Parts: sequence; structure tokens; C-alpha cells
Amino acid sequence: MQKQWRNFLLALGFFTRIPVPSFIDFQETDLNHSVKYFPLVGWLVGLIGVATFYLAMQVFTQSIALLISMAATILATGAFHEDGLADSADGLGGGWSREQVLAIMQDSRLGTYGAIALFMALMAKYQLLTAMHADTVMAALICAHALSRLSAVWLMAALPYAKADANSSSKAKPLATQVSRSDLWVANVFGLLPLLLLLALIQNSLGNWRATLSFALLLLAAVGAMWWWWRLLLKRKLGGYTGDTLGAIQQLSEIMFYLASLAWLQLINT
Repeated sequence: MQKQWRNFLLALGFFTRIPVPSFIDFQETDLNHSVKYFPLVGWLVGLIGVATFYLAMQVFTQSIALLISMAATILATGAFHEDGLADSADGLGGGWSREQVLAIMQDSRLGTYGAIALFMALMAKYQLLTAMHADTVMAALICAHALSRLSAVWLMAALPYAKADANSSSKAKPLATQVSRSDLWVANVFGLLPLLLLLALIQNSLGNWRATLSFALLLLAAVGAMWWWWRLLLKRKLGGYTGDTLGAIQQLSEIMFYLASLAWLQLINT
């Protein structure tokens, strides 16, 4: 249990700004064993968003509460995933060769493609969540943050790590290893459990298993389609993933979760 706790703290410290103990004997390969806890970190980030949203709702309107909630999750993660999305957009949008794409991704400057992608992603999340009921927002935040990080784990399992050279300073270098089958199973549990609980609540509320099943299928199809497209793009452009592209798939999967959820809510209300 002590070892597993250490692995969880490594994942928490790597993906968030939440203070964790320092590990003097830390090795980059240690993060291999913390992969299974990435979706669990998503739980905590989602809970931070939910708690902030709930408290802000006691004073402000839902739209303002959402802005405060989004700011809280960005502060909690240090905009880690948003930065990955922006760098991925700059690299894939501005680079022609594999080497150019990787070089642009490693450039700390924000380009036009990155700025547009970042603005569109934040605006999409804000608009989609604003269109939902407050109770739905809180459920969606936890499920989306967990499932989107599971998408990143699956990307690591499906593709090799793509690095520019032996001296690459990519911030994803500690993740540039394999994901074991057992760790992938554990990650699946942590990533899908909030969704299963949400489905149980929907079934209990509606009493209609067809509606519940349609929600599950629409959600998994939307997120799965985005993941598959991103995987194919990375395989063709880079031959693998980078830390930036992991952050990008987290953001894209989170947006697709909200989009599919809102589409389903619109359908059952018509």
C-alpha cells in the first residue's frame, strides 16, 4: 500500500500543482507505475471544479460560477493540459515534416494555431457547460475529467513515444515508456467508474434503460471517435505521441464528453 500511495502521489505531483512530498530517489521510470492513477487524478481535479462551482453558485450566476470553476481547475493543474493542446496545434498546424512538428512543439512561444486552439477549447467548454443544468454540470465535471485522462492513458498504450533526439527536453519524457496491461485495467476502472455511477443515477431517475443506454453509446462513440482520429493523425504525422499530444487528447476528450452529454439532453427533451 505504501508503494501504491507513492505512485499515486507521483501522478498527483506530476499533473497538478497540489503539494506532495519530495522523493529524493525519484527516477523518471517511476512514473510508469503511476500511469494507472492518472484518471484518479482526474477525479480530484473534477472535484475541485465541482466544489468551486457549488460555492460560487451561492453568490453568483451559473455563468460566472463556471468561469470561476474553470479558473480553479486550470490553477490546480497549472494549465498543463491546455499548454499541451496549444503546443500540439502549433506543431501539427505549422510543421510539415516530423522534425519540424516536434521542434515547434518544444518551442515555448505560443503561435497562431495554438492561440486559436486554446481560445476555442476554453470557449467550447464554457458554452457547453453553461447550457447544462447546474446539477448536470457537477456530474459532468467529474466524469469528463476522469474519462479524458483515461483517453491519454490509452494513447500511451496504443502508440510509442515520439522524441526528436536523445537530448530532447520534452516535458513528457518521464512518460515515454510502456503501459502494462494490469495498469491499463486499473486505469480503466478509475476512468469509467464515475461514468458508471452517472449511468446508474440516470437509470434511477428516468427508469428508462433505452435512454440510459443511448447516453452511454453516444458518449463513448463521441469520445472514441475523437480518440481514434487523434491517434491516426499522430501516427501519420509523428509515428507516436508526445507529452503535448497527451494533454491535447485530454482536452479534446473532455470537450467531446460535454458535447455528447448536451446533445443527448437536447434529444431526450424534444
